[in-house]
Amino acid sequence: MEVEPSRILLVEDEPLNVELFQLALESYHFVNQIDILDDGEQALQYLLGTEGSLPNCPLPDLILLDLKLPKISGIQVLQAIRAHPRTRDIAVVVLASSQDDKDLNACYALGVSECVTKPLGFEKFISIVRQIGLCWVLLKKPLLPPEF
Repeated sequence: MEVEPSRILLVEDEPLNVELFQLALESYHFVNQIDILDDGEQALQYLLGTEGSLPNCPLPDLILLDLKLPKISGIQVLQAIRAHPRTRDIAVVVLASSQDDKDLNACYALGVSECVTKPLGFEKFISIVRQIGLCWVLLKKPLLPPEF
């Protein structure tokens, strides 16, 4: 089966997590571009453009979105993504630091594709990121079952 290379947008403000994501995905041939932004304001500009101008990047196939972002929160970014016709159908996987029911419930109410709690430990983190990539970029469905 021939797989089209994909573009992933990672919105994460923690440099160590960014590095781990890059390590986890760099060996996959189906990911040819990982765009990295470190705050919610940049994410919205990347996806929706600024007042009076359209974005100049192609839309990603998958958005990996941290909840705790500077400037504009991950939940607000998700809300804007789902409200806009240009971006509402993009798969969005929220990366949460904890399993706070309030935040996770808000994400599911907004139509997130999946919420994943960031695992502790290098090997587990790499494994989960690779599973997310495989499931959402190749299979277009959630992780089954989430074991973290």
